[in-house]
Amino acid sequence: ERNNLAGVRHILLVLSGKGGVGKSTICTQLALALRHSGKKVGILDVDLCGPSIPHMLGVQDRDVHQCDSGWVPVFVDQDRSISLMSIGFLLERPDDAVVWKGPKKNALIKQFVADVAWGDLDFLLVDTPPGTSDEHISSVEALRPYRPLGALLVTTPQAVSVGDVRRELTFCRKTGLEVLGIVENMSGFVCPHCAECTNIFSKGGGEELARHAGVPFLGCVPLDPQLSQSLEEGRDFIQEFPKSSAFSALAHIAQQVLGRASQQSS
Repeated sequence: ERNNLAGVRHILLVLSGKGGVGKSTICTQLALALRHSGKKVGILDVDLCGPSIPHMLGVQDRDVHQCDSGWVPVFVDQDRSISLMSIGFLLERPDDAVVWKGPKKNALIKQFVADVAWGDLDFLLVDTPPGTSDEHISSVEALRPYRPLGALLVTTPQAVSVGDVRRELTFCRKTGLEVLGIVENMSGFVCPHCAECTNIFSKGGGEELARHAGVPFLGCVPLDPQLSQSLEEGRDFIQEFPKSSAFSALAHIAQQVLGRASQQSS
C-alpha cells in the first residue's frame, strides 16, 4: 500500500469551534511565513463546504492532475515550495454547492489523506471547517498513523468565540491531539493612515483561554487592510508588507511552530 505522507515531516491541523474567525487566513499566512523561512509546505483544505484557500492563494483557476501515486496537488509558486489540495479544484463551477451527507464527506477526506502525492514536505497544514464533528473526527483518525505534530487553535477576542474554542480544546483532549497553542485573530484594527491599533472586538480572550487551559498562547494577529487586500487578490502578504504589525505577529507564530517542530525532531 502506498504512503503518500511518507515524505512529510510534520503535520499540523488548524482548528476552531466557530466559523468566521479566520482559520483559512491563519493557515495561508502561516504557510507563506514558513515558506519564507526556507521550508517546503503543503496545505490540505478539508473545509469541503467553504473552500476559500485556492482564492486566497490566487490559484482558483488551476486544475488537479493524476499521476501514478494519485492526485498531484496544485503548486502555488514557481519554486514549488507551497502545494495545495482542495475540493475547490474538483468542482465543475466555482458556485457549485457541496450538498453531501457525512459518509461522502468522510470518504473524500480519507481519499485526500491517502491519494495526494505530496512528495517531500517540511510541513503539511490541514485547514478544517468550523466545529467538532464528522470532518474533524475523520481528519484526525486518517492522520493519526502519521503522528501529527498537533493542533493550532484560532479564536477572536469575543467571549462567544472563546467559548466555542474551549469546546475545540475538549475535542483535542478527547481525540488525543496535542494543542500547540492558541492564536487570537482580529485582535484590534490597524489604521492604514496612522498605524494605531484599536481593539474593536475587545482584547485578551485568547490569551486568557490559553492560560486557563494550560496551553501556549502563540500571539495576536490584528485586522490589517493590507492583509485583507492581499487575501482578496491572491498576493503574498508576507513578502510584500514586512513592516506591517500583522507581519510581525505572523512571523512570531511561525517561529514558535518551527521551534516546536525542532523539539519533536530532536
